[in-house]
Amino acid sequence: MTDTAHPLVTRARRLAAELLVPEAERVDQEGVPASHIEAVKRSGLLGVVAPVEYGGSGAPPAVLRQTAEILAGACCSTWFVQTQHHTPVQTLAQSELSVRERLLGPLSRGEQLSGVAYAHLRSHPRVPVRVRRAGDGWRFDGTVPWYTGWGLNDVMLLAGVTDADEVLFAFVEARDQPGMRASAPLRLAALTAARTVSLELAGLRVPDEAVALRTPYERWAPGDRARTLNANPAVFGIAEAALALLDEEPAGPLRARLADVRRRAYALADHPVPHERAEERLAARAQAFEVLGAATTAAVVAGGGRAMALTSRAQRLAREGLFLLVQGQTPETRRAHLRALAEGASGA
Repeated sequence: MTDTAHPLVTRARRLAAELLVPEAERVDQEGVPASHIEAVKRSGLLGVVAPVEYGGSGAPPAVLRQTAEILAGACCSTWFVQTQHHTPVQTLAQSELSVRERLLGPLSRGEQLSGVAYAHLRSHPRVPVRVRRAGDGWRFDGTVPWYTGWGLNDVMLLAGVTDADEVLFAFVEARDQPGMRASAPLRLAALTAARTVSLELAGLRVPDEAVALRTPYERWAPGDRARTLNANPAVFGIAEAALALLDEEPAGPLRARLADVRRRAYALADHPVPHERAEERLAARAQAFEVLGAATTAAVVAGGGRAMALTSRAQRLAREGLFLLVQGQTPETRRAHLRALAEGASGA
C-alpha cells in the first residue's frame, strides 16, 4: 500500500472536503468548535502514529506528514489544535512509567485529546516553569506563555525544569484548577481560533503517577532541536491551498518549486540520523517558507480588493502563513531564516 492510498489519508481528504474547507472562514473568525474536534476524534487521525496495540494505526512518518498537509491546507486552526496531540502520544509510547497504561490507549483511540505546554523549555537556561518535589508528587510554579486548545483538550502534557536541571513532563487535566489558571483567550493576527491562552502556575500539585518523562535537560534538548530543524508539513499544505486559488500560468512555476523543496525536505526528515545535515535542513526549511510566501502573496494579488475581506480565503491563508513563520521557532531557526532572507535580498 502506498502512502497516498493509506486509509487515514483518504479520511483526511474526506474530512477536509466535507467539513473543514467549507467552514474554514467562519472558524477563523469564531473559533474551532467542539464539533470539529469530535469529527477529528472519530476519523482516527489522532492515532496516526500511535502503537497498533493501543488502538492506533502505527502509520509511517510519511502518512503523518501527508495528513498534516491536508488538514493544515483545509483549516489551519483545526490542524494546529489536533497536531499538539501527537507529541503526548509519542512521549507515552516511549515511556516506561505507569501513566503510559492509563492514557496511551485513550489518546491513541482518539477518545481524549491532549495539548502540550513545553515550548518554554527552549528558553533554557531561563526557566519559566520550575518543578520541585512536594511530598509524593511535584509542584509546578511559573508561567506557560502559550497553550493551544484551551476548552477543547481533555488533558495536557505539561513540562518544567527541576532544581537538578532535569526536564519533567507530566499529564494534568486541561482546565482551571487549584494552582493553575488560564488567561483570557489571546487575540492573535492569525489562529486566534485555535483558543490559545497563557497559564499561570502557582503551586500546581501533580502526583508521581502522572509523570511521563524525567531526564536531564542536556539529554532531552538535542532531540527537540532535531525536530525543529525540519520543514513543517503545514507549510506545504497551506502553499498548496493558496496555489489552488490561482490560474495555471502563475501557479505552475510555483507548484514546481514547491514540489522540489518538499521532496528535498522530506528526504532530509527521513534521514536515519535526525541531528545530521543540520545546515541542509535549515536551508530547506527557509526555502519552504520562501515558496509559501510567494504562493500566499500571489493568491492575495489575484484576489484583488476582495482579498482584504476577512471572509477571503486568500487573506486567511496569508495570515496562516505568517503564523507558521514563528510557530515552533528557536533561536537557531530564526537566525538561519533571517540569514536566508538577507542572502536572498543581496542576490536579487
